[in-house]
Amino acid sequence: MDSRHFLFISADAALITDLAWQVHREGHDVKYYIEAESDKEIGNGFVPKTDDWRAEVEWADVIVFDDIWVGSDVGTGALAQELREQGKAVVGGTPNTDRLEEDRGYAMEILEEHGVNTIEHHVFEDFDAGIQHVRENPAPYVIKPLGEVQNVKRLLYVGNEDDGSDVVDVLRAYKKAWGHRMKGFQLQRKVEGVEIAICGFFNGERFIDQVNFNFEHKKLFPGNIGPSTGEMGTSMFWGGRNKLFEETFGKLEGWLAEEGYVGSIDINCIVNETGIYPLEFTPRFGYPTIALQEESFESPAGQFFYDLAHGTDPELEVHNGYQIGVRVVLPPFPFDDEKTYDENSRNAAVVFQTESREGIHLEDTKRVDGQWRVAGESGMPLVVTGKGDTMQNARRQAYERVDNIVIPNLYYRDDIGERWVDGDGDRLQAWGYLGPQ
Repeated sequence: MDSRHFLFISADAALITDLAWQVHREGHDVKYYIEAESDKEIGNGFVPKTDDWRAEVEWADVIVFDDIWVGSDVGTGALAQELREQGKAVVGGTPNTDRLEEDRGYAMEILEEHGVNTIEHHVFEDFDAGIQHVRENPAPYVIKPLGEVQNVKRLLYVGNEDDGSDVVDVLRAYKKAWGHRMKGFQLQRKVEGVEIAICGFFNGERFIDQVNFNFEHKKLFPGNIGPSTGEMGTSMFWGGRNKLFEETFGKLEGWLAEEGYVGSIDINCIVNETGIYPLEFTPRFGYPTIALQEESFESPAGQFFYDLAHGTDPELEVHNGYQIGVRVVLPPFPFDDEKTYDENSRNAAVVFQTESREGIHLEDTKRVDGQWRVAGESGMPLVVTGKGDTMQNARRQAYERVDNIVIPNLYYRDDIGERWVDGDGDRLQAWGYLGPQ
């Protein structure tokens, strides 16, 4: 395709650096805006930058927002909607689609209104009322904070006791420690099964035919142990509009069209032999999911997102197999500790033992005089990906690439993709979820 003008906007944290770099390498003109002062250096030396995204709106053929900007007075969904009303081609949400992530109660209402099965859930504004509910209805529950602290990952708690006693203990502790900030929480009945996310790309009117199915690994340590991090890695494959899609996004396609949503949208679910149970939405790019999706694109990313933003039906060719992505991190990730970061990670050199950069994707990285260095404040410099005709082969390629990276103090999970090999794939197949609808 002809060279196009792409404006990438990070209104909170710099998350979309790798996609901007990919589109730039394909020969398009790119300008990248980062709002957060602590992140402005991310992508330096890789992607052209701008200090004023609004001044570039007329220049841009496509405008891409990377997040929903939680906690802001004006979310990116409102900005994206405003720009579309001005005739601009935008990858981004709407105020209502932003709300799917911000307000879990609203998300469940939308699912129920459109006939999507949901897990039993209740929203509480009072800790004592939640404790009383668990005592009167003993079972394992998941505690999901709402409002200001909903993205403090360590506050999400998955109960283990059949009588809910551990959930009661945690709610009591939260009341003392977080009662002044946690103004509400959702109690969701815990369901056993396979956790899988269905991810589609929506062009404002419909989903494209390629559907992405991925498996998140949110805990810090192998074996799903330790604090929640947001994400330590992802395994995935692509398929069509199978039962998993039709029972979830297939029922929401009309609503998303009414909203005019454009971009990636993901719904994480627990599935078992009795049904599909949605847990939460990601109405934006997932991270590091988008880097792994890029790895599996076999047609140009720039052309795809240009077509998607302009409401056409993109022709997307993807790898016919399996893919995994491993997030390589540094201290103090996933925590904030400036002293630890300064001593161990700030400006650290990223050294490669081979000339190849295949499967190496940017997160918090910059390039200074040709040398890759760690940037920002978060300790998440790279995502390393691999693909293969089996999940095991994808794992082998990804971890061989990780072994060729040298950064002092780096760490990562070494079990990304193992759940599929250990039986998740067999269970999904046996329950009839992976075949054509």
